[in-house]
Amino acid sequence: MSEAAAEESATRVVVRDLGVTEYAEIFAAMKAFTEQRGPDTLDEIWFTQHKPVFTQGQAGKEEHLLFPGDIPVVQSDRGGQVTYHGPGQITGYLLFNLRRMGLSVRGLVSGIEESIIALLARHDIDAAARPDAPGVYIGNNKIASLGLRVRRGCSYHGLALNVDMDLEPFGRINPCGLTGIEVVDMSSLTANADLPAVQRHLLDELVRHYHLVV
Repeated sequence: MSEAAAEESATRVVVRDLGVTEYAEIFAAMKAFTEQRGPDTLDEIWFTQHKPVFTQGQAGKEEHLLFPGDIPVVQSDRGGQVTYHGPGQITGYLLFNLRRMGLSVRGLVSGIEESIIALLARHDIDAAARPDAPGVYIGNNKIASLGLRVRRGCSYHGLALNVDMDLEPFGRINPCGLTGIEVVDMSSLTANADLPAVQRHLLDELVRHYHLVV
């Protein structure tokens, strides 16, 4: 396929860097975007770092929220259990028209995992996905989590990649409902954990995997 033909078949996407945000505000904005979008609305990727917050997925069980302390807990409509978001973590929201892209939910999940794994490989970090629990792992340590919702064929929510953050709050929960695992970030594994650079590389991998044009 020629370069021109490849670009013609690619999906155009708008990328937004929202900076540091309150989770509840972005959650409401994602839902509104998905509700209001039409068949010709361009897909979007939103990057943000959230102020400290625990988010509880639709299947979330109270038993996995051990002692949240002074960090707020927000009920979300994504899949999965409880997780933590905070500064130093890249949260990426993929607002995709899956029907238009010809993409299944399983394909969306696998693509996110493979994009993060490829990004980490750029930093000489050997990571893998697990068939029994979505996310990306370094051995038995979790470095990235996933949580998604699909409405009318369109996705929202997405991924959270731990780059250089305070990991203490993860000790207040069973992350994603899992026990017996540790949560790690990139800064504990490499000296190359500059968040803006990691975010650019992550976007590169998502663009490549999903055949996007920015």
